[in-house]
Amino acid sequence: MKIGFFGAGAMGGAILSGALKTGVVKPEDAYIFDLSKKIKAKYSDAGCNIVDSAVELGRASDIVVVCLKPQYAKSGLASLEDSLDGKALISIMAGVTTETLRSWVQGNLRVLRLMPNTPALVGSGAFALDSDTDLTEEEKEFAESIFSSIGIVEWMPEDLIDTACGLSGAGPAYVYIMIEAMADGGVLMGLPRKTAMRLAAQTVYGAAKMVIETGGHPDELKDMVCSPGGNTIVGIKTLEEHGVRGAYIDAVCKATEKAQEMGKAQ
Repeated sequence: MKIGFFGAGAMGGAILSGALKTGVVKPEDAYIFDLSKKIKAKYSDAGCNIVDSAVELGRASDIVVVCLKPQYAKSGLASLEDSLDGKALISIMAGVTTETLRSWVQGNLRVLRLMPNTPALVGSGAFALDSDTDLTEEEKEFAESIFSSIGIVEWMPEDLIDTACGLSGAGPAYVYIMIEAMADGGVLMGLPRKTAMRLAAQTVYGAAKMVIETGGHPDELKDMVCSPGGNTIVGIKTLEEHGVRGAYIDAVCKATEKAQEMGKAQ
């Protein structure tokens, strides 16, 4: 199956590089349209096909993955003209609904909307895929194989994609703030900055891995750390007093509402 990438910058490049690394996509089956000379040179050296226009990309590909910023989506998709008629389009753009995508591209095409997140850049992404897609079963399996090569895949109805945007799409930023704050606490109590940052980041990484690999509920895993009358339960009490749990819940809700507003504004 020939796959095209309309934009191969940070996120598009992470997806493409991961698929190439795992062998899900062969270089000779990948087509890239990007304005960056550096990106074109990178994937040309990797053996991929570099094309000069969106129309050429659509005509050469069976599936095109659109990795544009939402503000450039309308004009970018219009430049495909009818080159995707009878083919498939995958969009990673936040807030741009399937209905809107169809209205911006000429011809009859199948569409899969999804929400990625930036840890895909290090092979640990979280991808929310629209289960309402009209991609063929073969195309769905191919898409899942690509995204699962650099993270986990969860299928859900399109009306929940914006919630995934507020949770896993925006979530890395919430975690970075947590890591920075934990490290600041370590520095305040005497740790060198580099040491504090490494300990905080590894702690978050390890705790997340425990949740995924053990299948244990976070509450259960938390209790494993909290000895009666110990320092951890004092730290937990302090977090609760500052409303950290409610702040994280509200952050996801507000980010979801913003994603929904972005979709309505298209």
